[in-house]
Amino acid sequence: MDQKDRQIMRALQRNGRMTNQDLAAEVNLSPSPCLRRVKLLEKSGAIKGYSADVDAAIYGLPVTVFVRVSLDSHTEATVKQFEEDIRRVDQVLECFVMTGTSDYLLRVVVADLPDYERFVRKSLHPIGGIASIDSSFVYGVVKKTGVFPLVT
Repeated sequence: MDQKDRQIMRALQRNGRMTNQDLAAEVNLSPSPCLRRVKLLEKSGAIKGYSADVDAAIYGLPVTVFVRVSLDSHTEATVKQFEEDIRRVDQVLECFVMTGTSDYLLRVVVADLPDYERFVRKSLHPIGGIASIDSSFVYGVVKKTGVFPLVT
């Protein structure tokens, strides 16, 4: 992957709906080589897909919660079961395996506090092997981007 490929990906991260003509102009390529590069990036898996950046509050899910989860054991079966179960929970947008005091960090969206309580009671508590759940509610966003920094 070279700098031109990275320029293409950054441009598409900013606007995944731009035309190939506009993309080619932005990255200073002619349209045919630009399209060829995009197709190769898609085929290689460097570009996994395209999506819309939807406003969660307007959608009806204005509350974002970061949830730290620690497991009571780290057997292969416990970890596998937790990860399989958490993949099926719609409110969990992202789940990261962490170092430090918690095993996982979840990014969760809900409508309000009662909705979060339902999520914990009906979606998290039934998952076996959880030792602790620690929640932090987002009350403001300073920066949110899906555009990677330049790699030199």
